Amino acid sequence: MDWGTLAGTALGAILGVSTTLIAERSRWQRESTAREQAVRQQLYAEYLGALSLTTHRLRDLKRSTGLTREERIEQAGEILGSTNAYHLRYQMLIIAPAQLGDAADKAFMRVRDLRDRFDGPDISADPDWPLTMSAVSEALDSLRRAMRANLTTG
Repeated sequence: MDWGTLAGTALGAILGVSTTLIAERSRWQRESTAREQAVRQQLYAEYLGALSLTTHRLRDLKRSTGLTREERIEQAGEILGSTNAYHLRYQMLIIAPAQLGDAADKAFMRVRDLRDRFDGPDISADPDWPLTMSAVSEALDSLRRAMRANLTTG
């Protein structure tokens, strides 16, 4: 038996298997990255949607007439709870990078501040409402930019 032929065959087999394994690992990494990106994109969209919906519904509640102060307070609390914002907030804090998690938490706090405006005696005459709405808009814009940057860089 010629050892050169046997060594050449073994070396060829090792190179072939190694190349295949490297290619498969590379494909697996690409697919894994794509799945993670899709999960982040879905979570970011749902979280922004929940915060925006909460803001919109609180604005509508402020405009509603015929409700007592206690009814408004109760409905404001139900609005924040019903939009799934709390649940999504914790997912954001776990999945998102720290800087984005901070922006997500800040946006949530601003929306919660908006909800807390209903604790005042007369929300329809609240002089701080425009300032609070502005803070919510700025926090949501900042969060949107941070999310977009995170999704484009990877």
